[in-house]
Amino acid sequence: MTTAQPRPEVICAAPADLDVLSEVIAEAFHELAPSRWLIADPEARRAIFPGYFRLIVAYAMATGLVHTTPGRDAVALWLPAGPAVPGPQAGYRQRLAAATAPWTGRFAVFDQTLEDHHPAGVPHEHLAILAVRPGRQGRGTGTALLNTRHPDFDHVGTPAYLEASSPRARDLYLRHGYTVQPGAAFRLPEGPLLWPMWREPRARPEDTEGSREP
Repeated sequence: MTTAQPRPEVICAAPADLDVLSEVIAEAFHELAPSRWLIADPEARRAIFPGYFRLIVAYAMATGLVHTTPGRDAVALWLPAGPAVPGPQAGYRQRLAAATAPWTGRFAVFDQTLEDHHPAGVPHEHLAILAVRPGRQGRGTGTALLNTRHPDFDHVGTPAYLEASSPRARDLYLRHGYTVQPGAAFRLPEGPLLWPMWREPRARPEDTEGSREP
């Protein structure tokens, strides 16, 4: 008889977690197809990625919500998005160049491609990154990160958006209520496929009880 694994605990990240969470993302994303598209050489990718992801984690800590685990072996970055949300922080391009040279042009194209396909006109939450350290994958940590945030969206009626970078990730998000619209998948220039995915908020039982006929 097998014993069910306990649900991984999820906590809010703190500024002191910035470096370790950047390393977690760099390690988890190292072999993904978009990562290889950004920097083909694996050693250069290993050197550049922590600094690059540090920019994104720092931005999420300042403007959104960052969840992690007590062991700091996973991270989810949630950012508010929509017509009322300002663009990148001042100085982002300079910091991107400092972190990613001599591949900055590639990263700029990556950013622009994602921006071109990002839904406009509807306020929503953007799951910019969900990463689990490779040695900790397959234990329900990604699911725990999603399940921590989704009830908040369901309660207030907020949709969520993300870009899945692999079929495995896409299938995970499908199981959590995200959908890929027909024909919505897109490619990086001469590169791999990405799946933009959208989740409508779900009505919770306690939210609908009052509307039922007696």
